[in-house]
Amino acid sequence: MLQIHQFPCLTDNYGFLLHDPASGETAAIDTPDGAEYLRQAAAKGWTITQIWNTHWHPDHAGGNAAIVEATGATVIAPQEVERLAPIDRQIAEGDVVMLGEHEARVIDVSGHTNGHIAYHLPADGIAFVGDSVFALGCGRMFEGEPAQFWDSLQRIKALPAETVLYCAHEYTQANARFALHADPGNTALQTYAQEIDDKRARGEPTVPTRLDRELATNPFLRADEPALQARWGGEDPAQTFAALRAGKDNF
Repeated sequence: MLQIHQFPCLTDNYGFLLHDPASGETAAIDTPDGAEYLRQAAAKGWTITQIWNTHWHPDHAGGNAAIVEATGATVIAPQEVERLAPIDRQIAEGDVVMLGEHEARVIDVSGHTNGHIAYHLPADGIAFVGDSVFALGCGRMFEGEPAQFWDSLQRIKALPAETVLYCAHEYTQANARFALHADPGNTALQTYAQEIDDKRARGEPTVPTRLDRELATNPFLRADEPALQARWGGEDPAQTFAALRAGKDNF
């Protein structure tokens, strides 16, 4: 069984180390802080053998060089990561990445950036989604277009409902405040928001989250629902998504 070590990184990032005891391999999922990843791996007694980047932003690929220098890890990433550092294997939608005998399928989730990908490990019931979707939110649309981002979210929505989503930031309280504004009558959301406040008051992370809960409460995944379309305008879900994203940007 895969082991996942999650730890805070930088200001509000989460770092993830994915370890396969059978093969001894360890993947760093994104690299916001290379030195911290190396410290965390050493504390676990693991050696990082692979780096799996989701997109090119420095708080996701900025630690690649330090980890490669220390470990010789293989960098597996979308082509856009070459903006920051060399990659060993370029991947895109439909490709497969292996950690030991564990298979990760690459999903195009562009919109936050144009080359953003996610890693879905179907047999393990998990996905590492970077900044494409958050608990009760989604990434800012820095490079993409609304229809593109909405299409990407459809690929996430199509995963098994019990999939555990590992998103890359602790943004959930702020996301919950906007979600309650966007969808004030959602009782499941109200319950979720209270649980989030309670967790943060105890200093606990709100990541990972489960897809089924996000499908019921995350307004960015629900831009095709009549209630949100009526509140935010547009029969086209991409238009509703765009309105929600603009609303969050200015909230």
